[in-house]
Formats: sequence, C-alpha cells, structure tokens
Amino acid sequence: MARASTARQQTIAKGPDMLDVGRFAPAVRRRLSAPGLRTFLAIADLWGLDEQQRRLVLGLPSRSTYYNWIKAVREHRAITLDVDVLLRLSAVLGIHQALGVLYPDEGKAISWLNTPNQAMPFAGQPPLRLVTSGTQDGLLTVRRFLDAARGGIYMSPNELDREFLPYSDDDVIFS
Repeated sequence: MARASTARQQTIAKGPDMLDVGRFAPAVRRRLSAPGLRTFLAIADLWGLDEQQRRLVLGLPSRSTYYNWIKAVREHRAITLDVDVLLRLSAVLGIHQALGVLYPDEGKAISWLNTPNQAMPFAGQPPLRLVTSGTQDGLLTVRRFLDAARGGIYMSPNELDREFLPYSDDDVIFS
C-alpha cells in the first residue's frame, strides 16, 4: 500500500501542470533562505521600512523570531524559512528588480513606491501600502503590476509619471 501511495504521489508531482515538489524540500529552502533574507534586509533599508513593515512583509513573524533570523543571517549561519516567507522574499526581490528596470534612478523608484497612485490596484494609495499590508496578495499584486509595466503595458500615471507618453508603433525600430 505504501509503495502504491508513493508511486501515485510521484506521478502527481511530475504532471505537466504541477510544480515539482522538490522545489520545496528543506535542503532547497535552506540554500535560499539566508541569501534571500540578507537581500531583503538590504532592500528594506533602501526602501526605509521600519521593523513593523518588515515583519508584515515577511508574514508577521514574532519579534523574537524575526530578530533570531536577522542575527543568524548576519552571522552567516544557515536558516530554513517556510515556503510562505520565501515566496514573500521572492516577491520583494521581483518588485525591486522591476523598479530598477522601470526607473534607472533609485530615488525615483523609491518615490514611486511612496507616491499615491490612481491605478486600479492602488485606489489612490501608495503601492508601498499594499507591499506592507501583511498579505501575499498585496505583494504579488504590486509585483504583477510592475512586471506588466515592464512588459510594456501602460501604467496609469501618478505624480511622477504625468509626462510619460506611451510608445507608438512608429517608435519601434527593427534593425
């Protein structure tokens, strides 16, 4: 019976529409956790996030857990974060990367995060409010919005983007 169950799980895990469950193995999570958290801390410093905002982005771990994680990664010790926390770290890294592509000036990228935005997902609030809402949905919404903008979908203007003009077909040159 155990053999049949294992075979069934492997078949399900290897289906074309399923994630490889090996991606969530403790060894993989352990390999990604410390570098991911160190990078998050650098981005959080750059964005000016306070302790509460940082903890919200990470899924609101207790203060002691949060500080134990920070101490461990600063001492270059290994830690193993949950899949939820790693997903959140991935979203922050994706947001930061997309901002770097859209705004070569770091100050403008950070300003975009803090400026009220009339685009539908933000409803007049700064995008950082969704990022620090404590939900995965908030993080992923901002990431998807920026990825779409990076892919050429026009963003509704905010104060920083008022002078932006969308590209037309005449602007595209093939050589």
